Amino acid sequence: MELTIYLAGQIHDNWRKDFKEKATSLGLPLQFVGPMENHERSDQIGEDILGEQPNQILKDEAASKFNNLRTHVLLNKSDIVIALFGEKYKQWNSAMDAATAVALNKPLILIRPESLHHPLKELSEKSQVTVETMDQAIQALAYIFAEK
Repeated sequence: MELTIYLAGQIHDNWRKDFKEKATSLGLPLQFVGPMENHERSDQIGEDILGEQPNQILKDEAASKFNNLRTHVLLNKSDIVIALFGEKYKQWNSAMDAATAVALNKPLILIRPESLHHPLKELSEKSQVTVETMDQAIQALAYIFAEK
């Protein structure tokens, strides 16, 4: 059995690469999907498809339509959603993806530092598991495949 994991969260650093490498090193049968990690492409996709927009608001709205399409399709096809919340970046997309996972009844693993316990308490209560580190989330995935 192979599971598809949607990695929700900010796209400003290499956390997904690190997560994938650690999970792969354990030999877990996982496939990973997620948002467009090329930030410039994500911001530009609306104009790439629809053409130049008259202002920044319409450019953002056009890009959002295509990014939301991608998210909707890949999140729906996923078996588990992992949402990373960190200290450094605003987490609007993580919150939206995690809430969508809850609404779709997708198993959700939240990764968040203890310092974000309070602002994420309701979302944490809706998730199957809340952990503080990527390693703990990977251990949760490994447990799914454990036989003993």
